[in-house]
This record gives sequence, C-alpha cells and structure tokens, in this order.
Amino acid sequence: MGAGFNDPAWLEEEQRLLARAVAGDREAIARLYAAFAPPLYGRVLLPILGDRDAAEDALAETFRVALERLAGFRHQGTSLWYWLQAIGRSKAMDLHRARARANRALGAFARLLAPLALGDEAAGAACGEHDRQRLREAVAAALARINPRYRQALEARFLEERGREECARLLDVRLGTFDVVLLRALRAFRREWEARHGLGPEEVE
Repeated sequence: MGAGFNDPAWLEEEQRLLARAVAGDREAIARLYAAFAPPLYGRVLLPILGDRDAAEDALAETFRVALERLAGFRHQGTSLWYWLQAIGRSKAMDLHRARARANRALGAFARLLAPLALGDEAAGAACGEHDRQRLREAVAAALARINPRYRQALEARFLEERGREECARLLDVRLGTFDVVLLRALRAFRREWEARHGLGPEEVE
C-alpha cells in the first residue's frame, strides 16, 4: 500500500487535498481519511495491538493528532502516509504500554481488595470481620475522593470482578480506552491511599 502512495499521480492529488484540508475543507479531509485509514488500521495498528477496539482507538487518536498538526506538515515529495505511520505507531505503543501497566497493577491491587471481592469468603474469613470492615471503609473513603468515572472503573473491575470487555461496555468506551481509564484510576487511587495510609499497592505506577 505504501508503494501506491509513492505514485506521482497520487502524490500530486494528495498535495492538492492536503492544501484544501489545511484550509478546513471537510471533503478533502474525508478523502484523505478514506485513503489512509484502512491501511493504517490493517497494516500498522492492528498488528501492534492485536485488538480491534484498541486499534480503532489508536486510529482515532492518530487522525486527531494529525489534523492538529497538519498545517506543519511539509510535503517535499513524500507522502503523508509515512508521517501518519509514525504517529500511528506512537499512539499504538502508548495504548499497548498503558494496557500492560494496567495488567501488572491488577495483581497488587486485587490483593489489597481481595477481602472485599464478591463471593471471596475465604479471603474475608482470613482477614477477620473487624479488619475487613476497616478495609472496606478505607477503600470506600479513597474511592469517594477520586473522579467518579475512575471509581466506577475500579469498582466494576475489582470489587464486582467484571471482565475487561464488560467494564468497557459499562463505561461506554472501547476496550483500549478502558485500559487507559483503568490505569489512570489506579494511579488516582494510589495517590489517595498513600496520602492517608502510606505505601500504596505495588506496581500501580
């Protein structure tokens, strides 16, 4: 596909569309999107992320950033395709790293909240009812002080033990976006927890 974007006829057309797009022409923007979005999604983003929803999130972010910076792009005989690829790879890696960090944080955070998880009677018994109540109150207090959307993500994922896909549907976001929201929620909770109880859950970076 990249070879097609090097075709002289396309480069000439692309340059005209680019000038119109910079001037705010919606039709030109739509034509550029139609040309670049499918190969960017299929050849760059999906192979990196391995998840359709996450790849679609990265695609949206790629074009958002590209449109913001479009006026600064210098054609110089090189297709916009290569510039978009670089932005796309960066956005895909951002999402990939966010998902990986959220997954690493899952274990430590889940251990903290294990006594409160629905149906976890063994953990509750081991903790002791008095300690369990104190933990429940401390967690609730920390959750109450963070962004309501972050609180919803943490409660759904950890206390209600919902899967990532279900959590994403609950928050009405794509799966890749949910991973980012969850990571931010973990960070927000850690700040609140550390402010009152010292060291927070490990690996919630």
